[in-house]
Amino acid sequence: MQENQTRIGFIGGGNMAQAIIRGLLDAGHMPERLMVSDPSAEQRNALQRISRNIHVSDDNAELATTCDVLVLAVKPQILAEVASALPTGDRPTDQLIISIAAGITINALRSWLGDGPRLVRVMPNTPALIGAGMSGLYADDIDSVSREVAEYIMAAAGEILWVQDEALIDAVTAVSGSGPAYFFLLMEIMEDVAAELGLDANQARLLATKTAAGAGLLALQSEESAATLRARVTSPGGTTAAALQKLEDGGIRDIVRAAMLAARDRAVELGS
Repeated sequence: MQENQTRIGFIGGGNMAQAIIRGLLDAGHMPERLMVSDPSAEQRNALQRISRNIHVSDDNAELATTCDVLVLAVKPQILAEVASALPTGDRPTDQLIISIAAGITINALRSWLGDGPRLVRVMPNTPALIGAGMSGLYADDIDSVSREVAEYIMAAAGEILWVQDEALIDAVTAVSGSGPAYFFLLMEIMEDVAAELGLDANQARLLATKTAAGAGLLALQSEESAATLRARVTSPGGTTAAALQKLEDGGIRDIVRAAMLAARDRAVELGS
């Protein structure tokens, strides 16, 4: 199968679907081989602005019976209703279905979609909007061709990582799926305090965002652990040491741990 000619259908045309579609087009995928179904005319119009050659409609059944790959890009709370309504007959042979809904298990997907399609769970994150996403993937019974197609689709939005245990997708949700919001919150706090200290809003935003981006890039390019990198910029008795001591005294490790466990637990609840 030539991957750039694979018929890929997206059920749900929101931000994540649009991010993956943009990445696929940038990678050379033929827009005529992309289909999107969404009940919102506004979303369909947004997709047509990406490329007039993308086929858009509000008919999920059309995609289910036409596309080699279906990407289920709807909220987990409505996925059961959407998936159960898809036709089970007249699908392409060996159809691959990719779900990007948090918490929804392979067994749940099978109960709605039947035993025919090959299934992959994916947890992407919002940096996919700029091609810098991090996606965790899981499949329990999938052939090498389907695996390559899943990788091709999700790599269009950034980096990918396969996990061998389905429960680890919920861990991925806690780390990278919800993770951007943790960093955005820290940046928001830093901007607010910077303003208290006399910097204007533009200066505060620039300092916070460039510091976050630079720290992430340094960690990504370094072979050293985050703990080592932190220690290297923390001079005994210095300003950074004073700041970090306040964070430790405030229980930052316990707070972050509790937050990530809450995200993991909510993902499990969504799938139950």
